[in-house]
Amino acid sequence: MKIVLWQPQIPGNVGNIVRTCSVTGAGLVLVHPLGFSTQSRHLKRAGLDYWEGIDVEETRDFSLEEEKRPFFFFSSKAKTSYTEAPFTEDSLLIFGSETTGLPPHFWERWSDRFYTIPMREEVRCLNLASSAAIVLYEALRQTHFSLLNKKEKNRERTMLHTSDVARGT
Repeated sequence: MKIVLWQPQIPGNVGNIVRTCSVTGAGLVLVHPLGFSTQSRHLKRAGLDYWEGIDVEETRDFSLEEEKRPFFFFSSKAKTSYTEAPFTEDSLLIFGSETTGLPPHFWERWSDRFYTIPMREEVRCLNLASSAAIVLYEALRQTHFSLLNKKEKNRERTMLHTSDVARGT
């Protein structure tokens, strides 16, 4: 299971999501451009020592056209509750930028894969890190928390060298 962040802007959100990935065993994909440097002290501070052992991938070329794994988008504009998504252990959980959300072509191509976290209408939406944690734990619940019991498969697969992030190099 992986959390995919489409062009995130706030390093503290990503750092908190790294912590969530660390305690659950989920992977993380950061789709560029990012609104910050991966060397940001705010990113490192929010992620603390949780970067070690996280499967983090950075990419500029994110395409779902030939994706075999199930994938789901999350937006405050969607109508279907996230609890209705049929999550599996290899699901991709895709969240938009804090400022611009997800691109329109995702809506146009896969509108049936958009889900929301129910909220009161008169207030702004939840923080990205909170939303990612809520959805991830629902996906884990649906899969009987099996991801929590899996050993890390391959630390070398981590494309972003977490020790470099921790050192700020």
